[in-house]
Amino acid sequence: MTKIWDISPFIDENSDVFPGDSKYSQINHFQLNSDCPVNVSQISLSPHTGAHADAPLHYANGQAAIGLLELLPYLGPCRVIECFNSGNLIQPHHIQHALQNLPPRIILKTSVKASQSWDSFSAIHADTLKLLKDTIHAQKTYSDFLLIGIDTPSIDPDNSFDLPSHHFLLHNNCRVLENLVL
Repeated sequence: MTKIWDISPFIDENSDVFPGDSKYSQINHFQLNSDCPVNVSQISLSPHTGAHADAPLHYANGQAAIGLLELLPYLGPCRVIECFNSGNLIQPHHIQHALQNLPPRIILKTSVKASQSWDSFSAIHADTLKLLKDTIHAQKTYSDFLLIGIDTPSIDPDNSFDLPSHHFLLHNNCRVLENLVL
């Protein structure tokens, strides 16, 4: 039997979001009681609240919205690679210790906790993603690099405007999960 792990954080009004983005809120319209048979509420939040998958449309105009993406890249074997003490940017040498028999889905575990400060998290250098893709392809166990996940708010630094890691994934048809709880 396959075990499914929930690696998403609990979401509430205190959940961190990118500075200036919409915070989570919930408004109850109906409450279950003797006069009402159901609870009904409205929620509002940024799509980047908590753990989330970035749609290609998020960082490239004219690309697919999240509802148009296949689920396959998000389901299946993965490896969690510890990248402690990598600083603000995970470089290829931070993952060298874990390149044997890579599955098509990789999740990077840093020393930064999910939803920590936006100015002190570890992002991923695009060369690190290239190393993962090239290694998976060379090992010929799997056809391609399908997914990268990380337990920080983004795979690119918070001050990046060119988003090289996001665009590397777009160019290689790879998906991303961010702000995971590991």
